[in-house]
Amino acid sequence: MIEAAKAKKFQIILCKSQSRFTRDMELVEKYIHGLFPIWGIRFIAVADNADTEVKGNKKARQINGLVNEWYLEDLSENVRMVFDLKRREGKYIGGFPIYGYRKDPADKNHIIPDPEAAEIVRQIYQWSLEGHGRQSIACLLNQRGIPNPTRYKAERGWTCNHPIKNDFGLWNKVTVGRILTNEMYTGVMIQGRRRKVSCKSKVIIDTPESEWYRVEGTHEAIIDRATFEAVQRVLKLRARTDGSGEAHLLSGLVRCADCGSTMSKCSNGRRAYLRCKLYADSGGEKLCTRHSVRLDRLIDLISDRIRYYVQTYYQLDPANLQPQRDTRREALEREQKTLTAQLEKRSQALKTLYLDRVSEVLGEEQFVELNQSFLQEKSRLERRLDSIQKELSEREHSDNQTELMERAKELLRLETVPRELVAGLVEKIEVCERDPETSRQEIRVTWRF
Repeated sequence: MIEAAKAKKFQIILCKSQSRFTRDMELVEKYIHGLFPIWGIRFIAVADNADTEVKGNKKARQINGLVNEWYLEDLSENVRMVFDLKRREGKYIGGFPIYGYRKDPADKNHIIPDPEAAEIVRQIYQWSLEGHGRQSIACLLNQRGIPNPTRYKAERGWTCNHPIKNDFGLWNKVTVGRILTNEMYTGVMIQGRRRKVSCKSKVIIDTPESEWYRVEGTHEAIIDRATFEAVQRVLKLRARTDGSGEAHLLSGLVRCADCGSTMSKCSNGRRAYLRCKLYADSGGEKLCTRHSVRLDRLIDLISDRIRYYVQTYYQLDPANLQPQRDTRREALEREQKTLTAQLEKRSQALKTLYLDRVSEVLGEEQFVELNQSFLQEKSRLERRLDSIQKELSEREHSDNQTELMERAKELLRLETVPRELVAGLVEKIEVCERDPETSRQEIRVTWRF
């Protein structure tokens, strides 16, 4: 309408009231009192008796504009107060829950775990504890053909806040990072992290953490508190990978005993070493000495100490060993059933597509584009089904108590010490400079217990 008015395609804009055109005083001045007279447009609001052709009517229009804007602000504030009340009560008011949850059919303000996506979230946390970085986790998800949250919602016909991009449903490190740092997975409802500047602006700003609405125990947790905090400790270490996507066992924990800076990894082609980062970055100027230590020997030292503590203070009780429910297998079977149904739908859609082409309902170019899209999606589903079938065949669920005992003893031996255990037990490792006379090197370990 504005473009047509600018082109002078009509002479009058007729509204029921001035508020039907705008409640923004700035737009009243810009158009009704500014541009419309220039374009030769007469503005009439019947209910308000507003008419730009009537002299002396301008003040009334301006008063109407102010009243309308005040009404809009009051209405916005009242709506915001209602939303804030729901947030304080722990009721979910978002359009769609985070990945891993769905709205409760019986209560739109309550969320429940989505079994298939929740299992993927648990796997992401497990990979993080095993030392995989965010990019490495994204690659693992993509290799298994698991669709990212946006594509996952779209495939199930759920309303999505984000447009579907031509990214074939691939994961990236940003999405993985958001999942790893979102406390809502522990059963805590957190809302109000962002807000609009005002009802007149679409600009959204971040809210200080002190102003977030945080309510405990509003929904079922996907990740237990201990696991979540362990992952946060691992992430705070700011561990760097060595190019393979995985950090070494002690990454982010080793520091120089003299200057306190972190130790960086280097290699002479045969072995990996750690040396003071300040020495490595100093160039020609000697800001600190090397403090060099072989990485494999340091890992062995810390691993042996952890094994000693675990085997000394933890006694295995067969009575406490109970067969665990194989939730991963159940999730895979559910996903297999869902994907099989989707694959059947794609096959049926392809048949319909060919019939439409034969009947000339579709043009050749449109048919080729749709056909290629369907075939790509069908191929992705088939690859994912093959991957699920392979994993299901490899998983052997046993309820044998003897086998459970043997597996528990094997884990207790800690032949390979997991990174999450190191991050949970070790506060920091300080490496002193080697004594040139005795070649002895002191290693100081600060434990969390």
